[in-house]
Amino acid sequence: MTETTLSAPVEHADARFRFGVVLALFAATGFASKAIFVKLAYRYHVDAVTLLTLRLALALPMFWLVKLARREDGPPMTRADRWQLIGLGLAGYYLSSLFDFLGLVTVSASLERLILFLYPTFTVLLSAVFAHHPITRRVAGALVISYTGMLLVLWPELSAAQGTWLGIGQVFLSTLCYAVFLTFSPRVIARVGAMRFTENALTVSAAAMLTHFALTRSWSALVLPWPVWAYAAVIALVATVFPIYALAAAMARIGAPRTAIIGSMGPILTIFLGVLILHEHLTSLQWLGTVVVMAGVWRISHKK
Repeated sequence: MTETTLSAPVEHADARFRFGVVLALFAATGFASKAIFVKLAYRYHVDAVTLLTLRLALALPMFWLVKLARREDGPPMTRADRWQLIGLGLAGYYLSSLFDFLGLVTVSASLERLILFLYPTFTVLLSAVFAHHPITRRVAGALVISYTGMLLVLWPELSAAQGTWLGIGQVFLSTLCYAVFLTFSPRVIARVGAMRFTENALTVSAAAMLTHFALTRSWSALVLPWPVWAYAAVIALVATVFPIYALAAAMARIGAPRTAIIGSMGPILTIFLGVLILHEHLTSLQWLGTVVVMAGVWRISHKK
């Protein structure tokens, strides 16, 4: 066997790993850009419910086209699977997204992303309450670090208007809903498959959001300036559909731990984009808090 023959599998593995890193970076950037495009769309006076409805209505056909193209089907879902999937879809993609979009009306994209970054700490606390998972000293220390950092970030907001604090509360609720989704979804995912679960959960959330829109808005609310539709399409594709599939492909190539580490760049990417595009800024104290929050979340998300 020649040296060239031996090196071919190694080169293939290296290329696969590099492509996995690129996919993970693309996913992190896509998710990080969501708040930026939402804030840009809000400049045209579209409300949160209408924009979120457009996002899900435009994203859902793409998910189902991919689903049909894959032609993959798992074992039949039980009635319990269906009810759990409905509940998790409502928590993770409907309520979480709704509170997030409502919060972004008054909260900066940078602060929103940083609050959402606390979801691993919420997941740990929920697991301790409902699954009786013990909180170790390491985890307890990470929780203290994370919330100390968030206090530093929020400190300059203490003198802010009430509307800003309402938005902060809404983003915290979004984070809590997403943590509920992450806490209770693994068992269902293990039975029905990750992508199948995601596609069906998004279908549930889209149906809920369309129902919400129909009950609270008139259909004339969809008569919007073309930039709103353009931003909604970008949110649906660049910040929703593409990152979800890129994330799954990245995990298949480089593993979940490395993908998670790359994904932890999300808040910094959002802050950078917020400064560059939206002209947002953080004070020195908030930058310190950002570093502390990221350190705490990284510690709680990694065993080593």
